[in-house]
Order: sequence, then structure tokens, then C-alpha cells
Amino acid sequence: MEQTFPLLETERLVLKEITVEDAPSILNYLSDKEVMKYYGLEPFQTVKDAIDEISWYQSILSNKTGIRWGITVKGQLEVIGSCGFLNVDAQHARADIGFELNQTYWGQGIASETLKPIITYGFNQLQLQRIQALIEPANTASQMLVERHGFVREGLLRSYEYTCGKYDDLYMYSLLKRDFAMANNK
Repeated sequence: MEQTFPLLETERLVLKEITVEDAPSILNYLSDKEVMKYYGLEPFQTVKDAIDEISWYQSILSNKTGIRWGITVKGQLEVIGSCGFLNVDAQHARADIGFELNQTYWGQGIASETLKPIITYGFNQLQLQRIQALIEPANTASQMLVERHGFVREGLLRSYEYTCGKYDDLYMYSLLKRDFAMANNK
């Protein structure tokens, strides 16, 4: 991964490095029960929870196991969500993609607008061959989002994750570099 954090831009958004200064914004949406419903953690309570999350973003970057961008609307400083990769496996050229968004911005196409440059970065800069998305069956909005971006549902991983005091089933979705290239060279 690069030394300077890669800034990505779309028509409406700037995807930037998340810093400690963003903790209040992070707390704002990660304390929302609806946003956290499928996140795998309890809603955040304090700025310290947000700072711990930011520290995790920084640790996955320095360990080269992931990268997480803060989503901002052009001309505004507030981080309204995040998106990126975790569990980067260089040997097998694969990673998991994850994203969340402040509920105020749901239904505006922002998550969709964010995914394309992130996916492109994964295939081109990280040299991934496979991007995976693990999504709870009840999270139909995220399923529809990744399907619109060409992800294929491969199957159900039963009791795959233990979070918030329960075992969750997760659908495994994947997008392969060759499929993404074909879809974008039409």
C-alpha cells in the first residue's frame, strides 16, 4: 500500500483518510442503532469508542490488512460514512469490502457512488483478483447494492460470525477482477 493515503473523488464525494479529528462525526453515525444493525458491534456510546475505531482503521492500514476511507460530501468536512477493505490477503489476492453510511444520507445513491472507485482501487492498486462482501440475510439494501455492482451471491455461511451475543448467518458475495473488467469495458 502507498505511503501517502490515497484520496479518491467522485462527482459528489471525496473519500479521505479518517483521523482523530473525525471522531465526533464517526460517533454521530456509529451511535445510531439502525446504522449499526448489521455492523457487528453495539452502537457506540462515547467519543472514545469512535477513537478506538479510528485506531483500528490506522492499524489495518499499517499492517497492510486493510484500508478504510471516510466518505465526505465535496465542500464539507463531516465524515458521513466509511468504506474500504479488510482481511486483505496478498497471497490469495482477495479482500473483504465493507461500508456504512449515516442514516441521513440513505437513499441518495452515495453508497453506490462510493463503491465504484473503491472497487477500482482494489483491483488496480491492491492487485486483488477477488473482492468479497459478507452480508446478513436480513440486510437486503446492502445485498441489492453489491448486486448492482456485479457481485454474485455464492452461498450462505451458517453461524459464521459471533457478534452482539448471537451467531449470524452471512451471505458470501464476490466480484472477480475479470468480471469487473468485462462489465466496465462494454
